[in-house]
Amino acid sequence: MENGSKLSSNSKKWGFKKDTKQMTKASMTTIRGVITMLQENLDKDDVRSVVPLSHGDPSAFPCFRTTPVAQDAIAEAVRSAKFNGYSPTVGIPPARIAVAEYLSKDLPEKLSPDDIYLTVGCTQAIEIILTVLARPNANILLPRPGFPYYETRAAFSHLEVRHYDLCPETGWEVNLDEVEALADENTVAVVVINPGNPCGNVYTYNHLKKVAETARKLGILVIADEVYDHLVFGSNPFVPMGVFSSITPIVTLGSISKRWLVPGWRLGWLVTNDPNGILKEQGIVDCIKGFLNISSDPATFIQGALPQILGDTKEDFFLETINSLKMNADFIYSRLQEIPCIVCPSKPEGSMFVMVNLNLSLLDDIKDDMDFCVKLAQEESVMILPGIAVGLKNWLRITFAIEPSAIKEGLERVKAFCDRHAKKQ
Repeated sequence: MENGSKLSSNSKKWGFKKDTKQMTKASMTTIRGVITMLQENLDKDDVRSVVPLSHGDPSAFPCFRTTPVAQDAIAEAVRSAKFNGYSPTVGIPPARIAVAEYLSKDLPEKLSPDDIYLTVGCTQAIEIILTVLARPNANILLPRPGFPYYETRAAFSHLEVRHYDLCPETGWEVNLDEVEALADENTVAVVVINPGNPCGNVYTYNHLKKVAETARKLGILVIADEVYDHLVFGSNPFVPMGVFSSITPIVTLGSISKRWLVPGWRLGWLVTNDPNGILKEQGIVDCIKGFLNISSDPATFIQGALPQILGDTKEDFFLETINSLKMNADFIYSRLQEIPCIVCPSKPEGSMFVMVNLNLSLLDDIKDDMDFCVKLAQEESVMILPGIAVGLKNWLRITFAIEPSAIKEGLERVKAFCDRHAKKQ
C-alpha cells in the first residue's frame, strides 16, 4: 500500500498520467477499438444476423477461403517436425529467399534475402519501422484518410504525426504540394498505402514516380504499405513502390494476410528496397535487426510453409478472389447510388473497401458519422466503420469482402435506416 502511494505521488513527475491518457486515447481510435464499441451497441434482441460491413477479414465467409495449397503447406510443415524450434530473429533462410523471389518478379532489380525481414503480420512491420525512425523532434507524414494503426504506433513511439490529404476528386491521389509544405528538416518518411485502405484506390505508375521524386527532393524515405498487393480489379495495374527505389529508399511492408485470405496466420514482412545503400549507411538496417532481436518472431511452422505458399499457389486462385471482389465492388457501387444521403465519389478499384461521404443535411437526429454508425448498429444490426476512425469525419468506410447476399441485405437495411431518419420535406 505504501509503495502504491509512493508510485501515485511520483506519477506526475514521471509523466505517467499524461502519457497514459494519450496512449489510451490512441488505442481507442483504432479500427478494432471502434468495431468493439459498435459490437457493444448491437441490439441483442434483434433476431436478424449481424451484417459486418465494417470488417477487413474476409476469411469468415465461404466465398473467401484460402487455397488448399496453403493449407497443405502448413500441414506438411507441422508434420515434418523441422519447424518446432526458434527461428532466427530475421526469419528462416528458405522463407526469406521465397519472399525475395516472390517480390522480385515485379521489380527491375532483384531483392536479396538479406533485404527481407519476416514479421508477425504487417502490424509488427509498422511497429518496427516507426520505432526505428523515432528520435527527438522527428515527424512522419501520414495519409488522411489512412490506416489508424500508424497514428497509434507513432504515439507510443513519441513520433510526431503530420497528415497530408488524399483527394477524392482525383481518385484519392496524394496531395504532393501538401506533402512538400508539411515536411521540414525533422521529417523522416512519408507513408503511402497502395492499393488503398480505406479508399479502394490504385495508384498509377506516373503518380507513384512523382511520390518517389518528391521524397528524394525532401531527403526522406517512402514507407510503402502494400498489404493489399495485386488485389486490383480496375483500370490501373498494381505497381510496387520498390520500382522507384533507385530514386529514393523504399521500405515495403506486406504480408500473406489479404492476398491469401489468412489474416489470422500473422505472417508479414518488412523489405528494404535500397540499391544505393542509403538505409545501411544511415544505420537504419542495423536498427531494424536490433529491434528484431528484442521482439517476437512469426510462428516457425508458418515460415516453413512459406516457400510452398508463395511458390506453388496457382493463378486461378488469385483470379477467383479478384473476380469476387470486382463483382462485389460493382454491386455495392451501384446500390449506393440508391441511397440519397450517401455519396460514393468513385468506384473502388482495389483492396476490399470503399469510402463514401455522409450527407448529414438530409438526415434528422444524426449528429455525425459516429452517431450514424452507432444508431445503425442499434436499429439494423449493420456495422459500418465511421470515417473518423480512419481520419475523415462524416465519411464511412464500407467493406465489400463478404458474401454478396450479406452485402445486399446490409445495404437494404442501410437504406431503410436512412429513409427512416430522412428529414421530412
